[in-house]
Amino acid sequence: MPKDRRTPGPAPRPVAAALDEVDQELVRLLTADGRMPNNALAEATGIAPSTCLTRVRALRERGVIRGFHADVDLAALGQPLQAMVAIRIGAHSRDEIDRFRHQAPRLPGVLALYHVSGANDYLLHVAAASPDALREFVLDHLTADPAVSHAETSLIFEHVRGIPTS
Repeated sequence: MPKDRRTPGPAPRPVAAALDEVDQELVRLLTADGRMPNNALAEATGIAPSTCLTRVRALRERGVIRGFHADVDLAALGQPLQAMVAIRIGAHSRDEIDRFRHQAPRLPGVLALYHVSGANDYLLHVAAASPDALREFVLDHLTADPAVSHAETSLIFEHVRGIPTS
């Protein structure tokens, strides 16, 4: 590959050092409840609170823990309908892909954008107020996009959040 050519997507991250059992348990506990107090984390893992605080800080600095997020009830916000929209990009030019990757997460109702392998290029996790609002979103923002050659919508009936294990 020539030196001036970039690879698609974000720059690769360095591989993190392996996590020991305590770090893995801290990550598991914080994934289940990101607001778990330090003293409860320390007690659950059998370490001192000061050690726990140091370990959690180190996990954040190493990029293992990237942030803490609220698990929001979308229905309470007036967006009870969720869907995954599979997207195929027509012309695989760097400019079109970069433009789509930059624009898609900023569209109204987009919860996440996934770059995937296979027949589709991206999956968009979206929320909408109604089936009509979802249809309008797809028509106005996706099928109208010149980079998008195909959009296929799958409704999400249920979402169960996983908790990573070792």
